[in-house]
Amino acid sequence: MTTGTVYQKTINIRGVDHYYEWIRQSNEQSNKPIMVFIHGWGGSARYWKSTAVALSDQYDCLLYDLRGFGRSKLPTTSVEISYELEEYADDLAFLLDALKIDKIYLNSHSMGASVGTFFITSYPERVEKAILTCNGIFEYDEKAFATFYKFGGYVVKFRYPWFLKFPLADRLFMARFLHRPIDKAERVAFLEDFLLADYDAALGTIFTSVSKQAVEVMPQKFMQISTPTLLISGEKDIIIPAKLGQQAAKLNPQIQYVEMPKTAHFPMLEDAQTYLQIVREFLQK
Repeated sequence: MTTGTVYQKTINIRGVDHYYEWIRQSNEQSNKPIMVFIHGWGGSARYWKSTAVALSDQYDCLLYDLRGFGRSKLPTTSVEISYELEEYADDLAFLLDALKIDKIYLNSHSMGASVGTFFITSYPERVEKAILTCNGIFEYDEKAFATFYKFGGYVVKFRYPWFLKFPLADRLFMARFLHRPIDKAERVAFLEDFLLADYDAALGTIFTSVSKQAVEVMPQKFMQISTPTLLISGEKDIIIPAKLGQQAAKLNPQIQYVEMPKTAHFPMLEDAQTYLQIVREFLQK
């Protein structure tokens, strides 16, 4: 695998210090195109690092942590903050403006892929091509959603750092997300990020990403996509089942759909070789 060089910084976007990092092959920004990565709920840019390193032979890769997650900590002082997904898409636009970046390739995952969908429909002139990993269209079920909110509220509320001291805690936590095993370091990193996520951000994005409004809006957003887009689903994904990705892709001929066999919610980690092959083929078209 190609080894990329990492450059870490923070930048203030709308009152919140956002963590970001570059993974690229040279000490200075090159003439390579730029690929931006967006992580999903409860995580951080850390789990994208191996994918970015592999793609850094052809792209300068920009990773960042969404507001309230990972290392993008919310301020203790009062700041007007919304957890609507379109606001997170606007955060990315502000980040690109601050870094003087005009056009990008976009790779996004799970809730981050919903943010990515808002971004490529709100700022289509800024995206060359987009990749949405593990995303799709939910059907509204009032009782199921109410149960999800209640369960999600408990999960977010009862998080304790000492969970990390339990043997196999990382394996048990990630079992629902995976079909194939991934490195222990990746499992531990995701559990750490989940435990450190800001309470309001974690809970707020549960309500905005899985809601009646999202069910109504997301199909419209998929239909509005004008950027060449690849949607990748994991065959065994129970978080966002593959059929939801299929339904989204059918709404727009601009969306190419690929289902990765024997993977679940983290196909880029469960079968990195196949994931990278699919992505490279799409980008080279």
